Amino acid sequence: MTLHVDTKSTLDKWRPATPAQESLRQAFLGFLAAREDACQRSCEAGHITASAVLLDADSEHVLLTLHPRVGRWLQLGGHCEPTDTTLAGAALREAQEESGIADLRLEPEPVHLDVHPITCSLGLPTRHFDVRFAVRAPRGAQPVRSEESDDLRWWPVGALPAGSEDLAELLAAAR
Repeated sequence: MTLHVDTKSTLDKWRPATPAQESLRQAFLGFLAAREDACQRSCEAGHITASAVLLDADSEHVLLTLHPRVGRWLQLGGHCEPTDTTLAGAALREAQEESGIADLRLEPEPVHLDVHPITCSLGLPTRHFDVRFAVRAPRGAQPVRSEESDDLRWWPVGALPAGSEDLAELLAAAR
């Protein structure tokens, strides 16, 4: 199974909790139907990305990365790689790479979708069609910052850093 097929299947099966998320799900499926390269970073029109909302064992804290290019605290995640065969696997890979935490547990269904404009590695304005998954860390997990982050830290779910208020809906869906 290819990543494109898995992504379409994942979104076909998922039933979001809100009308806004259902509307985005339909838009993502339309984009996937129109573009065989929708999961590839080289797709200039936009591309599917995979994110991980990494919660601690008690779901009281979320691990956020201070993204060097964006300059904001965000959930972990990024581009799908040619070796990724599932979208959930891409989200888990990103979470492990960016957190340095082993033994993460991934919820297999998405929890949230988002489309945002960005100038990423292509150097051109594009869009990320971001599919977000909930991931749980083992009790006592200590993150290790990677080169992909300016900072990495646990934040109380109810006290997100300034400028990250837009993550509240995502966190509610993940919890």
